Amino acid sequence: MCECFAKGELVMEKRMTWKEIQETYPDQWVGLSKVEWDKPGGANVVSAVVKYTDKTADELYDMQISGRDIYTTYTTPQTFPYGQVLIWGCGEE
Repeated sequence: MCECFAKGELVMEKRMTWKEIQETYPDQWVGLSKVEWDKPGGANVVSAVVKYTDKTADELYDMQISGRDIYTTYTTPQTFPYGQVLIWGCGEE
């Protein structure tokens, strides 16, 4: 793996499969570049270069929105069905 510092940030250049990314960086936000998708316009990452592992979700999304070539995602699969919301401490006592 080639690692170098650019503007004070660690830049990793090794392409990894999505499974390798999940195993190497469990339960955290990552900023990916050079993403290979499962199909054109697809939503599933096949492989990518992990560029950031030390940023918050907000920082990564800001970078993504500002036009940097970053895809922001969380490495742990979603545990609740889509559309389901879990709210703690709500309701009458």
